[in-house]
Amino acid sequence: MEPLTTVHVQEVLKQYDIEVMAFEESTATSEMAAQAIGCKLGQIAKSLCFIVDSVPVLVIASGDQRVDTKKLADIRGVARKRVKVAKPEECIEIFGYAPGGVPPVAHRTENLPIYFDDSLKRYEMIYAAAGASNINFGVETQRLIDITGGEVINIRQES
Repeated sequence: MEPLTTVHVQEVLKQYDIEVMAFEESTATSEMAAQAIGCKLGQIAKSLCFIVDSVPVLVIASGDQRVDTKKLADIRGVARKRVKVAKPEECIEIFGYAPGGVPPVAHRTENLPIYFDDSLKRYEMIYAAAGASNINFGVETQRLIDITGGEVINIRQES
């Protein structure tokens, strides 16, 4: 199955007057994205794809945090062993994009459960992938939460 393209993401973002940024270098990791964009690592909104008891789930986490899969399991009401990171082919088949470019919008599968880690609310402005490993967009945190309909929760590992 072919991945969706940045055009799919841009069509959704255009409805909200949000522009994408293209970079010469890769922004596939949070560190690379923060460096290219010139923002704090925590301002990167990384989209992480999980399969929880056969249900695809998207977690949008801050670039300086790690997701606690035990918390994700508890939220979904399943055992921790039922939480799996989506394989690259599952990311493309279900979410529409390869890892490193998964956006928080414009997914192949509609009405995916979306969870935002509440640590993103530290920042007024955050930056997310836009369908490719060198295309991103900036948006106000609350606006992205509203656009996606995501649920804001503490889903990060405690240090």
